[in-house]
Amino acid sequence: MKQIILPVLLLICSMALAQNTSVQGKVTDTDNNPLPYVTVRIANTDTGTTTDENGAYSFRNISKNTVTLVFSSIGMKTAKKTITLSETGITRVPPVVMTEQQELLDEVIVEGHKDKYLEREPSQSLRLQTELVKLPQNIQVISDDLLKDQQVTSIMDGLTRNVSGVTMLEHWGHFARINMRGFRLPAFRNGINVQDSWGPLSEDMNTVERVEFVKGPAGFMMAAGEPGGFYNVVTKKPTEEFIARASISAGSFDFYRGTVDLGGKLSENGKLLGRFNAMYQTSDSHRGNEDVTRYGIAPSLTYRFSDKTSITTEMNLQQAESYIGSAYVFAPADAGYASLDRDFKFTNDDYPVTDIQEVTFFTNLDHEFSENWSLHGQLAYLRYDQVGNSTWLSSMAENGDAVRYTSKWDALSIGKYAQLYVNGQFNTFGLSHKVMGGFDYSDKSYWADWNELSIVDTATPFNIYNPVYGESPATNFDRSLPIQERNGGTPYGASILRSYYAQDEIGLFDERIRLTLAGRYSNLYTQGKAETDDVVTPRIGISADIIPSLTFYALYDQSFLPQSGISASGEALNDPVNGKDLEGGLKGSFFDGRLRTSLGVYKINKDKILVGDPAYPNDNFSIYSGEIESKGIEFDLQGEIATGLNLILNYANTNVKDKSGTLQAGHSKHVTNGWLNYGFDPLGKLKGFGISLGYQYQVDRSTWAWAADNQSDLPDYFRLDGALSWQNPHFRVQFNINNILDEYLYAGANYGSYLYWQSEPGINGRLTIAYTF
Repeated sequence: MKQIILPVLLLICSMALAQNTSVQGKVTDTDNNPLPYVTVRIANTDTGTTTDENGAYSFRNISKNTVTLVFSSIGMKTAKKTITLSETGITRVPPVVMTEQQELLDEVIVEGHKDKYLEREPSQSLRLQTELVKLPQNIQVISDDLLKDQQVTSIMDGLTRNVSGVTMLEHWGHFARINMRGFRLPAFRNGINVQDSWGPLSEDMNTVERVEFVKGPAGFMMAAGEPGGFYNVVTKKPTEEFIARASISAGSFDFYRGTVDLGGKLSENGKLLGRFNAMYQTSDSHRGNEDVTRYGIAPSLTYRFSDKTSITTEMNLQQAESYIGSAYVFAPADAGYASLDRDFKFTNDDYPVTDIQEVTFFTNLDHEFSENWSLHGQLAYLRYDQVGNSTWLSSMAENGDAVRYTSKWDALSIGKYAQLYVNGQFNTFGLSHKVMGGFDYSDKSYWADWNELSIVDTATPFNIYNPVYGESPATNFDRSLPIQERNGGTPYGASILRSYYAQDEIGLFDERIRLTLAGRYSNLYTQGKAETDDVVTPRIGISADIIPSLTFYALYDQSFLPQSGISASGEALNDPVNGKDLEGGLKGSFFDGRLRTSLGVYKINKDKILVGDPAYPNDNFSIYSGEIESKGIEFDLQGEIATGLNLILNYANTNVKDKSGTLQAGHSKHVTNGWLNYGFDPLGKLKGFGISLGYQYQVDRSTWAWAADNQSDLPDYFRLDGALSWQNPHFRVQFNINNILDEYLYAGANYGSYLYWQSEPGINGRLTIAYTF
């Protein structure tokens, strides 16, 4: 290991001696007040950024000697400034003063201050220093504005339709099982992999700033990851800007919700910043008698020791109730899917609720050695505690007589994480370098107890065609011992992962070509395995500007993913998954960078994946699969296609098969989604009003379940949603209608002798009123 660590550290230290050219500046109005959200672009290029809440902006790694900066913002006159850059170090631009267009000033609305759906930069938690369009990888970002327009309250509220090829397989109620490129995506929070077998708890969007979908392997910048990609939830952080927002919502099925978001300076000198988010929600389901409560609080603090050093600590507590398994509906195979009413309820009204509590802590240290070199450290802790039940089918007769059972479903997950990494930039021999190197550590343990069950229908079967909802017998499950001491005190899965990595993005020909070279060493301990796994995974990528607005990229990457399971014989299954990815494509920018597109093709190979044992469809036993290949085409478009008209549009063709050509479960061959939002002319009579319309369309759906391989017996899926909104600088009113066509929508699986499915609600609505102080 020393042979690997020492060269990496020497490389990082030697790079810290070099510097690179960058630009910093500030934009103000005529009263010297900072102007946030001003678009700043380098003329005749596709490079641009926006000013922050303090009116500040910056560009890094500019190779030209002289550039012209263009400043634009609705309600302000466009400004230009030509500057000559110093050969090394920082070029500080004198403050740019923008003047108001008096004839438009009173007509400006809040919504016009920036591109609603377009994010140009990755979050810091992805550790990258390059604009998204220039990276040799497809990364799609779901912005806060898009979350508001679609009234997404949790990650299961249709959020996945905003990215090509992403589907949510089932409606679990407490966590999201999201697939992309045919594989389940690990859940990341602030750059840390918090994925578990049956968790984590679905993120509430009240604490979320953005969600990033990273396509393809990403072990170079994260802990070991799924070759299909991952989604990264970025939480809200303290800012200098004063924040005071509150909202109330009401909707179908007794949905009621309230949120608050408060933040700003906590000390006069601005060294201490704070933020507090809170949410309380109650709701039922379209099946009825499933009232649940969910609430959460998320305080965070930032202390700035200086302009270069700060520390941020945040806590997120989520408390939720869930009727796990209540959404399942079963019928004889000959009856067909959707043969029962959409609101059919398979559980008794006294079916017990499951309690879930999840607590996370994050502490971040950020230090800038100089404009070009910075150090970032992060410590994190997660505890997921679940006490409850699940339900399933014991037997199903052709006449609809069913015998149901309820099983204990307790779980405890504890994760401890640490990250330390360095970012830097320098030039050598006419080449620019953006380097990254660091260390990742994770220690995860997961306990589960589902070893007791209780038959519900002990005397008379429950007939699905003539249901009688009686009282269920008492379960009397044994919980006398802490879950860590049950089942002999052995966790369902436990692992310790240590990783070291280094990456260099080399810019050639004034950065018109960017070559990425990276490597990662991982040491993995898995419970029940005598020896650790030691793996080196390389990464090679290239990104080249064909013209300033069109970029070609190609990537070869490998991944390394720990997994754990139990066979029917009780054997621990803990061999890691190894994956390889080869992909390439084009990225384009149009309308002065306001519209972005990407078109890519890929091929992924992975082996020894844990899948459910088809011989035991009702149990949690696993087996290893053979080699699986996923290949496909993806297209994404987001941004502003005309003034006030914002669009999300995507399409994916996905094929996942094993070596014998057998179709694998868990994806749709064709998926396309769209969301169109129009904000009316701020000078017109309908100023402040907006209208949205979106769709989801899936063709050739395969189910997720064990017995569904080589079957596509689910019908196509089409859902149409819409929204109306109005806002001024303080109020925002949003009304969304989902499933406008009132389609019977569901996902399910064919188990041979019986069918299973979960339905979505019919046409339903939600109204939110928000106020910004």
